Amino acid sequence: MAHPKRKISKTRRDKRRTHYKAKAPQVATDPTTGEAHLYHRAHWHEGKLYYRGQILIDNTEEVEA
Repeated sequence: MAHPKRKISKTRRDKRRTHYKAKAPQVATDPTTGEAHLYHRAHWHEGKLYYRGQILIDNTEEVEA
């Protein structure tokens, strides 16, 4: 197995790891419902699926058989 020729110091190791960080997701507010949701994602509100302020799917309507 390969082994490092020299020990990597803690400082050098930590410098490499500085870019790994958790970011909070960006949250948008729907203009019609005022519901908070993730950007570029459709979201459900009161039985309707909204995307960019428009209704995509409406599950509140009754289907006649």
